[in-house]
Amino acid sequence: MKIIIAGACAIGTYLAQLLARNKYDIILIDEVPENLEKIDSDIDLLTIEAKPTSISALKDAGAKDTDLFIAVTPKEADNITACTMAHHLGAKKTVAKIDNPEYMKPENQEFFKRLGISRLIYPEVLAAKDILNGLKMSWVRQRWDVHGGALVMLGIKLRESCQILDKPLKNISGPEDPYHIVAIKRHNETIIPGGNDTLKLEDLAYFMTTKNYIPYIRKIAGKEHYVDVKNVIVMGGGRTAVRSVKIMPEYMNIKVIERDAERCQYLNEILDEGELVINGDGRDTALLTQEGIRNTQAFVALTPNAETNILACLAAKRYGVRKTIASVENFDYVDMAANLDIGTIINKKAIAASYIYQMLLDANVDNVKFLMSVDADVAEFIPVQGSKITKKPIKDIKFPSGMTIGGLVRGEEGMLVSGNTQIEAGDTVVVFCYNVDKKKAEDFFN
Repeated sequence: MKIIIAGACAIGTYLAQLLARNKYDIILIDEVPENLEKIDSDIDLLTIEAKPTSISALKDAGAKDTDLFIAVTPKEADNITACTMAHHLGAKKTVAKIDNPEYMKPENQEFFKRLGISRLIYPEVLAAKDILNGLKMSWVRQRWDVHGGALVMLGIKLRESCQILDKPLKNISGPEDPYHIVAIKRHNETIIPGGNDTLKLEDLAYFMTTKNYIPYIRKIAGKEHYVDVKNVIVMGGGRTAVRSVKIMPEYMNIKVIERDAERCQYLNEILDEGELVINGDGRDTALLTQEGIRNTQAFVALTPNAETNILACLAAKRYGVRKTIASVENFDYVDMAANLDIGTIINKKAIAASYIYQMLLDANVDNVKFLMSVDADVAEFIPVQGSKITKKPIKDIKFPSGMTIGGLVRGEEGMLVSGNTQIEAGDTVVVFCYNVDKKKAEDFFN
């Protein structure tokens, strides 16, 4: 598969590194030579120094026979123009990163498709949805709904109050139990567990269950004492903060702390009256005390600086805030943030990559999410009639090491799987992949 990426900034560079590992034919275009020089020499890709909106550059890159053209430069207009040009030169699919929320409205999607843009991606909107999921369940690090919530994946940090520590999974998570443990992060190690593995104190465990059993998972994980989030302090008033605040439910009381006075004035104009905007520094402990940090259930740090966000979340925890969420765009800090017990970590590059990646798979893939904490992907595959996975029960299918089935949705009903489960064509199947070439996983469903 041939892929052209226009823009060698944060998202483009990360995408190039991620996709090159999967042996795709990658060409990266950027007009700034310094951006291209930052690309690791070990990565197998071709770089072209040129404007992404140059017709000659797109022709030289081979846009006419490109499977996917991705425009993720910092300039929205360039992304739209480059995708339109690539489409008319022959690119099969195009993706443009945009900054205008108006473009994401459903009634505008057909307009952009007529221009030749297959998908629009607004990373801040995608990040806002993850933040909202983190706020709705203060005791969960990460939540992912499958097929509208028929199945639910919950990433939970295990403390002393957890009732299922140090017991073999085959004894606590068997075929008749209402949950499966599909992945474990222990220190810096990712484990795709078997029946003899056990859960340990401070593990980050990923539970697959159905919506009805979420209260049961909360009980056995020892999280019933966590209060629901009502009062929220957001540090930083950038685009991600705006998109997040706009979709937070009405029952949440929200305060946004922003250092820049002009930005505060703009926030006051675009946010609802019930959302309080405060001009100040979210690291100022006197200000936090004055604004009621001790009675706050969630602290969300969304400044452009990862170190600032991490330190601010640590300070909030010292004041007793249970739920902290930090934007950490620098991958070098992700593991550190996790080891410091920050809570939910938001990385727009990883979120955007998950969204774009599903366009690369030939199987009927409804959704893909990159689980940054365990460096793994979880995807919803829909098998076709006669595919490998529909021919035998799961116990008789030899999956690659690091690939496991989390559950499936048949019709509108979510269900967990056992060795005797027979997957049928048309099911939505949740698949975990850790260090597995996604094309190998895809082959089971085609």
